[in-house]
Amino acid sequence: MLRTRPFGQFHGTCLRSLQTQPTYDGLPTTEGTTPNPIPSKKTLTQKHNPKKKPSNISASDVVKWNMAITSYMRSGQWEAALRVFNDMPRRSVVSFNAMISGYLSNEKFDLARDLFEKMPERDLVSWNVMLSGHVKNRNLGAARVLFDKMPERDVVSWNAMLSGYAQYGHVDEARKIFEKMPNKNEISWNGLLSAYVQNGRIEDAFQLFSSKTDWELVSWNCLMGGYVRKNRLADARQLFDQMPTRDAVSWNTMITGYAQNGELSEARRLFEESPARDVFAWTSMVSGYVQHDMLAEARIIFDKMPVKNPVSWNAIISGYVRCKRMDIARELFEAMPCRNISSWNTMLTGYAQSSDVAQARFIFDRMPQRDSISWAAMIAGYAQNGHGDEALQLFVEMKREGKRLTRSSYTCALSTCAEIGALELGRQLHGGLVKAGFESGCYVGNALLVMYSKCGSIEEAYVVFEEIQQKDIVSWNTMIAGYARHGFGKEALVIFESMKAAGIIPDDVTMVGVLSACSHTGLVERGTKYFHSMNQDYGITANSKHYTCMIDLLGRAGRLDEAQNLMRNMPFEPDGATWGALLGASRIHGNTELGEKAAKMIFEMEPKNAGMYVLLSNLYAASGRWGDVRKMRLKMRDKGVQKVPGYSWVEVQNKIHTFSVGDSVHPEKDKIYAFLEELDLKMKREGYVSSTKLVLHDVEEEEKENMLKYHSEKLAVAFAILSTPAGRTIRVMKNLRVCEDCHNAFKLISKIVGRLIILRDSYRFHHFSGGSCSCGDYW
Repeated sequence: MLRTRPFGQFHGTCLRSLQTQPTYDGLPTTEGTTPNPIPSKKTLTQKHNPKKKPSNISASDVVKWNMAITSYMRSGQWEAALRVFNDMPRRSVVSFNAMISGYLSNEKFDLARDLFEKMPERDLVSWNVMLSGHVKNRNLGAARVLFDKMPERDVVSWNAMLSGYAQYGHVDEARKIFEKMPNKNEISWNGLLSAYVQNGRIEDAFQLFSSKTDWELVSWNCLMGGYVRKNRLADARQLFDQMPTRDAVSWNTMITGYAQNGELSEARRLFEESPARDVFAWTSMVSGYVQHDMLAEARIIFDKMPVKNPVSWNAIISGYVRCKRMDIARELFEAMPCRNISSWNTMLTGYAQSSDVAQARFIFDRMPQRDSISWAAMIAGYAQNGHGDEALQLFVEMKREGKRLTRSSYTCALSTCAEIGALELGRQLHGGLVKAGFESGCYVGNALLVMYSKCGSIEEAYVVFEEIQQKDIVSWNTMIAGYARHGFGKEALVIFESMKAAGIIPDDVTMVGVLSACSHTGLVERGTKYFHSMNQDYGITANSKHYTCMIDLLGRAGRLDEAQNLMRNMPFEPDGATWGALLGASRIHGNTELGEKAAKMIFEMEPKNAGMYVLLSNLYAASGRWGDVRKMRLKMRDKGVQKVPGYSWVEVQNKIHTFSVGDSVHPEKDKIYAFLEELDLKMKREGYVSSTKLVLHDVEEEEKENMLKYHSEKLAVAFAILSTPAGRTIRVMKNLRVCEDCHNAFKLISKIVGRLIILRDSYRFHHFSGGSCSCGDYW
C-alpha cells in the first residue's frame, strides 16, 4: 500500500536521462504504417552508383534515416530497423546510438554489444547507453569494466553505475561510486538513499539524510517508508511531523504503517485528518481492519468509500474468506465490477481451504485467465483434501499446457506425491526441478526430503539432505523424523548429534523426532536421558507430544507402571493421544484392566474416535472376551461411530492401484487371488500360522483364516509382485495400521520371492527382507 517511489523508478530515471535525441515532427509512427526509408532521389541514385560521392547526402536526410530506425525500434520491429541501418549510405554516431538503444529496448543485448564494439567512433551517449545496457542485463562486472574504460564521464554515467550496484543489492559499492562522483544531482542523492532503504540499512539512510537539508519530497517519503517497513513507527511519525510539505503518499504511508501494525485508532485519526483521502487511504484502512479480524469495522469503511478499486474489493473479500464466510465473500465477488486475477485466486483459495473442492474447481474452470498461483491453489486444494490423484492429474495438465511451473507448484505436487506414496512420479518431478533450476535451497530441498521419506525411499531422502548446502532447522528435523518413522532410530540419533555439531540448536519439533526414534527402536535409556535433559541443555519445556512419546516408549518396553507414573506427574492433564499411547501399550502386553481404564478416558474426550474402539476390541478378542467385543460393536453403533474402512495402494507404472479387503473390482483380481493361494501354501511350508486371534468375530478358525488371507495390504503386495520385474523393491501404503498377521506374512513373502517389501502404515514404515522386518518385531 506504500506508494514511496521504488528503486526501479529511479533506475528508469537514469535510463531516460540518456535519451538526448530530439523527437521530430512528421515521423509516421502509427502501427501498420511503414515510413519511407529512402529520403531522396539523390540518395537512391548514390546507392546504385558507387562512383558518386556520399557527400551529396544532406544532414537532414541522415536525420530522417535515424528517425526511421527509432520508429521501427519503438514498435518492436528491430529487423526492419536493421535493414534501414544497412541501407544507409552515410551513418552518424546518432545512427549507431539509435540502433544500440533500440536493440537494448528490444532485449537484444548481444546485438547491441556487437554493434557497440564495431562503432568507428563513439560519443558520450554511446558509452552511457551501453553502460546502462550492461546494468539492465545484470552484468555488473562488465558494466564496471566499461565504466573504467570510458574516456569521459558525466553525471549520467556515474548515476547509471550507482543505480546498477544499488538495484542488485551491492550497497557498499554504490556508496563508493557516490563518494567518488565529481558532481552529484538529485538522482544521485535519491539513488543512494533509496538503496539504503530498500536493503534495510535504515541507519545509513538516516545518516545520509541528515547530511543535507534540501531533500525533495520523494526522499522524505522514501525514508519514512523505510521506517514503516522496519516497524519503527515512532521514527516514521517524527519524520512525518517534520516534513516541510506532505502529499498523498506521505499521509498514506503513515496511515498504512499504523493500520498494518494494529494501531488502528491512530490510523483512523490520521485518516480523518488527511486533507485528500484517496482510494489508497481508504483501502489502507479496510486492509488494516481485515488483517486484525475487525471485519465489521472494515465493512463500514468499505461501504462508505466514494471510489473503490480492485485492491479495495479484494481486501474486503479476503476478510470474509479469512473468517470462512464464503457466502458473503461470494456475494461481494459476484457484485465486483472490476475483477482481476487476484480476486479469482482469493475465492479459489478460500473454497479450497474450506474443503469445498467442488466450488474451488467451479471457480477455477470459470477463470478468464490463470496464473501460477491459480494452479498451485487448486492443486493444493485437491492434495489437502485427500484428492491426490486429481492433484497430480492437474499438475500434469498444467505442465502439458506449457504453464510456468513455479517452486510453489512443484512443492505442492511433491507434497501430494508424499501423501499418496507416488515415488516414480516424485522422481520425475525431481528431474523437472533440476532442469528448471529449482533444486537448490531449503524450500525445494525440504519438500524433496519429505517426498522421498514418505514414499519409502529413505536412502534417496538422505542423498537430497546431503545436497542441501544451507540446511535449516526444518531440513534437520525432517531427516530425523524420516529415519525415526522408518525405524532407523540409531541413524536418526546420528543425524541429531551432527545437527548439534553443526551449531544448530534443537527445537521442540527436533525433540519429538528424537524421542519418536527412541520409541520406534526400543532405546529406552537414551530416550529417557534426552527427555530429562531437554530443558537443561536446550531450554525446551516438554509439551504433550514429548510426554506422549515417552509414555509410548516406556509402554512398548513393558514398563507400564513407569508410564503411568510419568502420566500422573505431567504438569497438565493428559489428552486423547497420551491415553491412546497407554492403550496401545496395554494391547501389546495384554493388560486388559489398564486398557479399559485408558479407553474410558479416551471415550470421554473423543467419543467418535473409531480407532480406540478397535484397539480395545482387539484387546478383548485376544483375551477371548467375545461378549465384550459385541458390546463394543453395539456401543459404536449407538454412538454413530463408523469404523474407518481399511485400504491399501501401490504405484505401478505411474498409476495408483487401490485395494480394499476382499477386493472384487480390480481387473487383475483373479490372478491376484490365485497367486495369494500359491503364496499361502509356500508360507505354511515355512511355518506360517494365521493370527486368528486378531479377527473380531466369534467364528470358526477356518473362516477366520480366510478373513485374514485377503487383507488389502496382501492384495497390494501380490499385485506388485506380479506387475513388476523380479528383484524390484515393492512399496505399499495403507491408511490404517498393519495387522500382526500381515506383518508376519510379509516377512515370509519377502524371503520366498526375494524382494525388499516396504510397507507404510498410519504409524510407521516396515522394511521386510529375507524373512525379517527392520522393526525387529518391536512395533
